[in-house]
Amino acid sequence: MGELIKTNSEILFLYDAKLTNPNGDPDDENRPRMDYETKTNLVSDVRLKRYVRDYLQEKGHEIFVAKVEGETVNATERLEKLLGKTSKNISKDDVPVLLEKLVDVRLFGATMPIKSEDGGSSLTFTGPVQFNWGYSLNKVELVESNTITSRFSSTSGNEQGTMGKDYRLYYSLIAFHGIVAAHRAKFTMLDDETLALLDEALVKAIPLFATRSKIGQYPRLYLRVEYGDDMTYLGDFRSFLEVNPKEGLRDITDYSLEAGKLVDLLAENSPKISKILLYFDPNLKTAYHGEAKNFAQLLAEKLGDSKVSILNY
Repeated sequence: MGELIKTNSEILFLYDAKLTNPNGDPDDENRPRMDYETKTNLVSDVRLKRYVRDYLQEKGHEIFVAKVEGETVNATERLEKLLGKTSKNISKDDVPVLLEKLVDVRLFGATMPIKSEDGGSSLTFTGPVQFNWGYSLNKVELVESNTITSRFSSTSGNEQGTMGKDYRLYYSLIAFHGIVAAHRAKFTMLDDETLALLDEALVKAIPLFATRSKIGQYPRLYLRVEYGDDMTYLGDFRSFLEVNPKEGLRDITDYSLEAGKLVDLLAENSPKISKILLYFDPNLKTAYHGEAKNFAQLLAEKLGDSKVSILNY
């Protein structure tokens, strides 16, 4: 493991979804999660963390919230398999070993069935990394046709078919805001190497773990602003962005992302910023107060090359 995280960070992550269902709502026939009044697409933080967990597990890292050998296990069984001992012999003394093993607990925290000092039946670790629900920066539309048909042959040779619903959006530019709280890092042993794995997973996981309903989703911008202390936060970066135009979008080429207010915010607070880690897809058109500007070049221009580190995955 690396050096313990001692300073705060804030995260902005944008990815788009074209003709997909970014996050189905099981309470609404698995339609894309929506705020129907504002035509805003919603994506839960749980969905985003699942991408991260799946990616890290595929890379060989141990995950607490995971299937074991393809089978679903409860939390107690998971701890027993990790530690090689029965639950009655698991105690708080095992926590350092668990935190060293479990990358997702170091990031996101967890509740584990381990007896606490106050006699409780579980220990809760609040993760240093937390995300709001994501939402679309544009107004979205459901694909008008959502009925699908599948056909197959029966044993008698007769052809049969079934019909179902397949709800998708034409286009959604989804934005997440997240924080990395340094004062919580010591409780989960979050270190700089683990945080670097989060950077990598957020940029790479979504297209790599596409399902039938998720094909057509790609990362467009990832920004982690690392501050120089454990007290600074600048707020939800999404409120400093605007998509022009906001309606009728079908493709990444249909709009520009106005980022002038965000760049100004970061430039004004440059003394508080240690560095900025950036992944930027040049296919995403960006603007600075109405003037077309490449976002990566703009950040370097306003904050200096030394503060902007480009993530090349």
